[in-house]
Amino acid sequence: MTTRVSGTEGYGETAAERVRQYESIPFAHVHRHWVHVFPTTPSHVIDIGAGTGRDAAGFADLGHTVTAVEPTPELRSEAQRLHPHPAITWIDDALPDLDRVHALGQRYDLVMLTAVWMHLDLAQRERAMTRVAPLVRPGGTMALSLRHGPVPAGRRMFDVSAQETCALAGRHGLTVIHESRGAAVLGGPDVWWDRLAFRQTNGR
Repeated sequence: MTTRVSGTEGYGETAAERVRQYESIPFAHVHRHWVHVFPTTPSHVIDIGAGTGRDAAGFADLGHTVTAVEPTPELRSEAQRLHPHPAITWIDDALPDLDRVHALGQRYDLVMLTAVWMHLDLAQRERAMTRVAPLVRPGGTMALSLRHGPVPAGRRMFDVSAQETCALAGRHGLTVIHESRGAAVLGGPDVWWDRLAFRQTNGR
């Protein structure tokens, strides 16, 4: 039996369904509310929890160099098959530690944490922020979304507030530059999302 990375429960088992759902929604539509915080010139992007690769491919198509991080082998395999873009490098790694990512010694213009943060418990979130914040170059951006609503069967999720997340990010040199909320494209009428973006003001 495969041991799952904490927080990825339910994704490998339903990989085919996830591919159908996620790939049915265009990159531009998913991110229309905060596209203004994304870099407009060729940049280095890391997508943590890259799933089916839709967003990694979207950024690559815009001319960015993308590091796509996905711990669920079934999703990562499908993503590489669906999006064989030469500008995307795939890494098997996971929050909260991201040891393989840190071993690269790189910092990024944009760090994406789309629909992953709420899979971490409080201790993991605090640990993860100490590992994610240093990946954002000075002046760079971190974009993070939080799901709220009923938890699908077999998943591990927590109801994480925007207030807590902004406060935690602030302790690591990240300043809020965008905050919005809205209904989910998938998941039904009881599901909604917070979208948060931060600028790295720590010049170290």
